[in-house]
Amino acid sequence: MSTETFDVIIVGAGISGIGAGVHLQTHCPGQSFVILEARDAIGGTWDLFRYPGIRSDSDMHTFGYRFKPWKNPRTLADGPAIRAYVREAAEEFGLLPHIRFGQRVRQAAWSSAASRWEIEAEVAGQKVTYAARFLMMCSGYYRYDVGYTPPLPGREDFKGEVIHPQLWPAELDYTGKRVVVIGSGATAVTLVPAMAAQAAHVTMLQRSPTYIFSLPAVDMVARWLKMLLPLRLAYGLTRWKNIVLQMISFNLLRRFPGFARRRLKSLIREQLGSEFDVETHFSPHYNPWDERLCVVPDNDLFTAIRAGKVDVVTDQIETLNQTGIRLASGRELAADIIVTATGLQLQFAGGAGITVDGQPIDTGQVVLYKGALFSGVPNFLLIFGYTNASWTLRADLLAEYFCRLINYMEQHGYVEVRPPLPDRSIALRPAADLKSGYFKRAEKILPRQGDRGPWRNPQNYLFDVLRFRFGGIRGRGLRFR
Repeated sequence: MSTETFDVIIVGAGISGIGAGVHLQTHCPGQSFVILEARDAIGGTWDLFRYPGIRSDSDMHTFGYRFKPWKNPRTLADGPAIRAYVREAAEEFGLLPHIRFGQRVRQAAWSSAASRWEIEAEVAGQKVTYAARFLMMCSGYYRYDVGYTPPLPGREDFKGEVIHPQLWPAELDYTGKRVVVIGSGATAVTLVPAMAAQAAHVTMLQRSPTYIFSLPAVDMVARWLKMLLPLRLAYGLTRWKNIVLQMISFNLLRRFPGFARRRLKSLIREQLGSEFDVETHFSPHYNPWDERLCVVPDNDLFTAIRAGKVDVVTDQIETLNQTGIRLASGRELAADIIVTATGLQLQFAGGAGITVDGQPIDTGQVVLYKGALFSGVPNFLLIFGYTNASWTLRADLLAEYFCRLINYMEQHGYVEVRPPLPDRSIALRPAADLKSGYFKRAEKILPRQGDRGPWRNPQNYLFDVLRFRFGGIRGRGLRFR
């Protein structure tokens, strides 16, 4: 079996992989590369998810690429618009000839003797192999083939349909149906108002509340700037405006959690009125940003609640029965369709096995160097975006940094860079500081970070701009060969 050889292999043709391809082509024009995509389309998450109302919960001026202005007037854009934007970037920068679809990477093996990665992929049931000096993992952090649904007692008794948003059936007709959406996260607060437009009634059933706040669907400052200035300048100014506001907001909410809780709840009371039980349904037991805040555009969720199209119920599920759900309180929720917006199943490297000189790498034991490189794993980059801001802000920076690293190695004749393990004095913790259920369930496979130095992952864009875009390449402890 022949092996195709490249300088760089990028795994994933979603928003991270396409961005990485553009940066590689721009900053390392002499490097050959291929993008291996397991699915049959560009877009990753934005091509996979097709449930009603699917949209970004980050503003598109920061979720969009630094190198490609977002032209759509909507700040919180829907899935089809984002999918079109990512594909347009691939076309505009000439990436389509570099993408191989239907290529599910099963194994990535580093050979120190050959100074290269040997990649095994599955294509239509057949094994194909590739080799490259560098490997960029842009495959996201969750399983694409299945979502997370907790055990639902009595599920086999329910006569209606039970659907996970990740596997939404295109032919589903919920017009005039009674729908219960289980969950309170970003997916649930997107689905509920979208389905309420056609369903007879929608109930959002949550075990515990989530912090929710509203943003305007259209950024009027961005619209004003685009009228006055060239597009790229207007986009850049809007982007920085939103970055600064995000950072100020995040730090204020974390520093003054009591004030933050009161303020977030007061904004909801303004929408729903004093008679609505905000304490029960919109007052989480944790502090803001212990888990991600959920964003809704133009108060659409609260508008649907006020209109009587949506109920919010906070309770535990006792069992499903033929006609719906019986709750621990004894209340019955009638349903024709139950949607389990209950989260993701995390995985890294698209589920591929990673070995270094024949030794398997346990992702739960590696420590991230600068939040990007695996300790002890040569010539390897994991793109993992921010948890407290737009994913793409960090994805762009990491791709730029890896391009700088490749160019530095080329200039000095190095064939390998290997991040070190931190010394034992450095305290370790999970790389993601969120307490969301899907992160807790995946603690054993999450890479770790240190409490200082290059092993710290502070989730701070300005800090990362300084260290990735302008910082030195020969970082502390990096070993070149």
